Amino acid sequence: FGKSSVCKTATPILVVAVWLSELPKPQLGEPRDLSTLRMQPAQDDVLTLSQTLDGLLAKDTVQVELIPEKKGLFLKHVEYQVTSQRYKISVYRRYSDFDVFHEVLLQRFAYRVVPALPPKRMLKGVLTSLSEREFIEGRRRGLGRFINLVARHPFFSEDELVKTFLTFSGSDVQSRLRDTCKKMGDEFMINRIATQAKEYLPADIQAQFSTSREMIRNIHNSFQRLRDRAEKMVERSKDNASDLLMFGKELSTLGSDASPLPSLASSQSTWGTLRQSLKSLSVEFAVLSDKAAQQGRREEDDVVEKLNLFLDLLQSYRDLCERHEKGVLHEHQKALHKYSVMKRQMMSATVQPKEQASVEQLESRIVQQENAIQTMELRNYFSLFCLHQETQLIFTYLPITSHILGSFVNSQVQGHREMGEVWSELQPKLGCLFSGNNGLKHSV
Repeated sequence: FGKSSVCKTATPILVVAVWLSELPKPQLGEPRDLSTLRMQPAQDDVLTLSQTLDGLLAKDTVQVELIPEKKGLFLKHVEYQVTSQRYKISVYRRYSDFDVFHEVLLQRFAYRVVPALPPKRMLKGVLTSLSEREFIEGRRRGLGRFINLVARHPFFSEDELVKTFLTFSGSDVQSRLRDTCKKMGDEFMINRIATQAKEYLPADIQAQFSTSREMIRNIHNSFQRLRDRAEKMVERSKDNASDLLMFGKELSTLGSDASPLPSLASSQSTWGTLRQSLKSLSVEFAVLSDKAAQQGRREEDDVVEKLNLFLDLLQSYRDLCERHEKGVLHEHQKALHKYSVMKRQMMSATVQPKEQASVEQLESRIVQQENAIQTMELRNYFSLFCLHQETQLIFTYLPITSHILGSFVNSQVQGHREMGEVWSELQPKLGCLFSGNNGLKHSV
């Protein structure tokens, strides 16, 4: 090309260059600073539980009823009918089915609150047959609390294991549960944020955890004392029912005595007429006894059972804290100790000549241990992440206190009203027992 053609081509380029130089220049900073510009995790969507107590309770209600018949040729066992309101289906389960379900839940959700099961057996030779029935009923209630807490858990409720337990009607639910658990793996292996859990945790997570744990421990102790008092109220209502019934029976016994009055009795004695009236009063006292027994059942079903439900959750939280400290943290420390021993062995091998094969083998073991430690560190942070969420779950459940108090007040209002109505009906019937100037308003 000639000189003139080069100038003609260069002129527009120079104009564009000058024009570009006048534009504002973005300040990009150093490449290492780009990490701060990446999209930040959505805290509300990942770490924070956006749940309410009413929302959790609405997830499902599961009824666990005892099937009276005992099946089995040699070993008798109790069977339960488990009915899920959500899935609208009833299945039959043995205690061993609950046991396997609990086992696979712990395998899959080791970093979550998994409620404990009630004991399988009672001590033989210690309890009477009546106590055995009470034990079986207490175990049924415990299984009901367990499955309801699981079915309403924000993460368990949508899991295939829970659906299988509540809906599978095949002959071997235990094998199905174990197979499902094997296919799915534990939560750490499939959770999309498990390996990045550290990034979502607040800087003062340990301090928050310690403070919350102490507060929940105190709450747990207080609720245990509330439950103990409520159970005493139930016992008093049952004793009151028994006493009222026996009181009425004794009146009936007096009224049934047809023996003639002895000659020593005054001709003015009204005992003959009086004792005939006493027999009819046993009916009213039987009604009073029934009302007191109903009061005890309301206190047990509406108050004690709700207290026990929350206590089961609080205890499972304490168990989770222990699993975190004695499990994840302990295993991590053991792995670090083992790694330090290997490193010392490696340093010794470099100083003292050894066979090349043994050195390479040691190097390979050290690499494997480093990978194991890295995985344990990730699991440790994920465990803290889950613990943070489960702590929120406990506080989400705390408004159940108002439910318990409401049930307690309502049961007392209803019980006293019903008892009062019977006493009021009984009062005028006593008129026939008094004559002359005596009456109900007079004291003896």
